[in-house]
Amino acid sequence: MTRRPLILSAFLMNTTSHILGGAWRRDEAQQHRFNELQHWVDLVQTLEDGGFDIAFFADVVGVYGDHEGGWASHVRRGLQIPANDPLVLLSALAATTHRIGLALTSSVIQTHPYTFARQLSTLDHLSGGRVGWNVVTSALENAHRNYGGAGLARHGDRYDRAEEYLEVCYKLWEGSWEDDALLADKTLEHDRGIGLHADPAKVAKIQHRSANYQVEGPHLSSPSPQRTPLIFQAGSSPRGRQVAAEHAEATFSMAPRREQAAEHAADVRRRAVQAGRSASDVKFIQGVSFVIGSTETDAQAKAADLDASLDEHALIAHTGGSLGVDLGYLPLDTPIGELTTEGSMGHLNELRKMNPDGTMTVRDLARFRAHATRITGTPEQIVDELELWQDAGVDGLNIINATLPGSYVEFIDHVLPELRRRGMARTQDEIHEANGTTLRGRLTGQNRLPASHPAAQYRGAFTDYSAAATERSRAAVLGEAETSV
Repeated sequence: MTRRPLILSAFLMNTTSHILGGAWRRDEAQQHRFNELQHWVDLVQTLEDGGFDIAFFADVVGVYGDHEGGWASHVRRGLQIPANDPLVLLSALAATTHRIGLALTSSVIQTHPYTFARQLSTLDHLSGGRVGWNVVTSALENAHRNYGGAGLARHGDRYDRAEEYLEVCYKLWEGSWEDDALLADKTLEHDRGIGLHADPAKVAKIQHRSANYQVEGPHLSSPSPQRTPLIFQAGSSPRGRQVAAEHAEATFSMAPRREQAAEHAADVRRRAVQAGRSASDVKFIQGVSFVIGSTETDAQAKAADLDASLDEHALIAHTGGSLGVDLGYLPLDTPIGELTTEGSMGHLNELRKMNPDGTMTVRDLARFRAHATRITGTPEQIVDELELWQDAGVDGLNIINATLPGSYVEFIDHVLPELRRRGMARTQDEIHEANGTTLRGRLTGQNRLPASHPAAQYRGAFTDYSAAATERSRAAVLGEAETSV
């Protein structure tokens, strides 16, 4: 069977403790240096040289729900606090890398779409078209309170807001400027003199009006190499899947079993076809971590050593806090029962599928966070398992780290050669050939969104609001001035 290369993404966050709580305390771990630019520059250059396609930065804009009676536990354990803004960091990484995609999570509650669209267009220009955006709605109540909300909005309402936010961004990115509007021609003659910087007939305002957003436009950035950055989405609830099917070019999953990954991927692709897109328009990227050994016995010993260094309460707080449930003072053997939440509903559904008889305990939650997507073994055994994940519909891996930079160095040195031997990773020659292409170009073969994507409807849609269309003659302007006097 001919295998296709997997998309390789490093799952990062500009903080100390991201997914595997407590691992930062290991002697070799360097993630406590998260405030140091050189730490990230060295890491992402290592990823780029090693053949990774994407450095993907997660983010939150608030603290997790209470654990052990408050949020002091999160501060004590470093559970994604402090955490820095990935957009600022990506600007520096754009200047110190050449090929790797630079993707970030940004919530629709944290930045007005007009500002955010301009920020990503700027970054896409400066990086040569290497930007991706993971669209999230924020499942943390504190995040919504930080941006003026009374608390966590209802799940469906959050997605309604996200889809309109996307609409505004699409109008700015795809509809405000035509590709050939910016000329910067110092010699071209026109009716007002010599030189033409941009064609007024090809730059338009968007005139978006709704209860949520009033955006006149135009977009202040000219079209970047991708126009719209590569769109990621990570929701696994039914509504999240629908948004992914309609908008996302890649969707992240943390499915704990291949069967669930296969069902998730098939469902999103079916929905994409119903929305008028191709099933192949949505790439499926599975979160996974590795414990790599020279023998199976060695790998199991390394896994036990890693588990001994993890902080069970940090793991429980991460899961419970995203669900909005304080599990901190419950005995570890307490069954969690039937939970209801307006928080991360997709994550709750994954937990229920993993434990359909309802006997999951608080300790099981910690093990779920640490073990659910872990593959342990020799490089050959790991790639054997990855073949099965690929057969289940997985297009790529979002690789979770235990330590930085060690988890990725070990993967590059030991697993990547075996992936390449089986045709499941790009060769070094293929990597060098990709230099200068956009992130979308490497993942889909096209630098711009296809006509089947909903953003494409805004191309050429605002000609009535172009600078030229609304321009008035000198006589008309002077006449109005005389009348007003």
